[in-house]
Amino acid sequence: MAQAAEWVAVDWGTSNVRAWGIAADGSTAFAVGSDKGMGKLQRTEFPGVLGELIGEKVDGSVDVVICGMAGARQGWLEAPYLDTPADLRRLSHGAVKPEGAERRFAVRILPGVAQRAAGSEDVMRGEETQLLGLLGLRPGFAGTAILPGTHSKWAEIADGRIVRFSSAMTGEIYEVLSQHSVLRHSFAGERNGAESEAGLTAGLEAGIAEPQLVTSFVFRTRSAALLSGKGADWCSAYLSGLLIGAEVAGHRDWLGRGAVPLIGSERLSKIYAAALERLGAQSYAIDAADATIAGLKEARAQ
Repeated sequence: MAQAAEWVAVDWGTSNVRAWGIAADGSTAFAVGSDKGMGKLQRTEFPGVLGELIGEKVDGSVDVVICGMAGARQGWLEAPYLDTPADLRRLSHGAVKPEGAERRFAVRILPGVAQRAAGSEDVMRGEETQLLGLLGLRPGFAGTAILPGTHSKWAEIADGRIVRFSSAMTGEIYEVLSQHSVLRHSFAGERNGAESEAGLTAGLEAGIAEPQLVTSFVFRTRSAALLSGKGADWCSAYLSGLLIGAEVAGHRDWLGRGAVPLIGSERLSKIYAAALERLGAQSYAIDAADATIAGLKEARAQ
């Protein structure tokens, strides 16, 4: 028999929201989700969506700890950024308490992290919680962690703090180029065919070898389709590999001797692992949801 949820962990993204009921022993009592992410909601709608998600799943009063875009300026209530170097062990000290939720929900929204140095301005929301989760899953971790995604993050962790970080719009650039540029003509057809692996390898090798030529290599996606008969499977994988390879090569000075944790989806983590291996770096994968839940547990314990 499943245990009742003692509190609720929530990851509120731009496109989707996910919630996990956490039992007293730390196990997951329930998991629910919705496509009602921050980008689809007005500020006054957040309390209702939270009620829809968990109202029938919990009994009595519960803590609700939220990370992600619910704390953005356009979200439920802005949770001001913590500045780097940001102590992840004090992340919950920057949490805010929004109004409007059912009285039985004690809601806290965790802050993001900002890097304000001129020339290196950067922000994250949600990834800091996954990095806190990394420290929970790998106590004492120090070094560089990579969070592949639409906006990938590279973060240097030391003594439980985010010392510096760097964002790369690799995933979004792929989407824009494949859907809204001349390259879209090379993406008509099956993208997961027999030539995917060859395209990925060609892209990774080009991006890692000469990242400074990435804008020229991008156009090969189109010319290879026109002149060499490359299909959508090769072109899609090539562009993905190229952009990821260039991103990794551009951050090669972030890589130390230790294995790099990759916090993200299985598919993306495999590609980043292959790119890192070409630079002689080892890595290991951590599921993004596992890191998020671990981070929210650590934040609540603070």
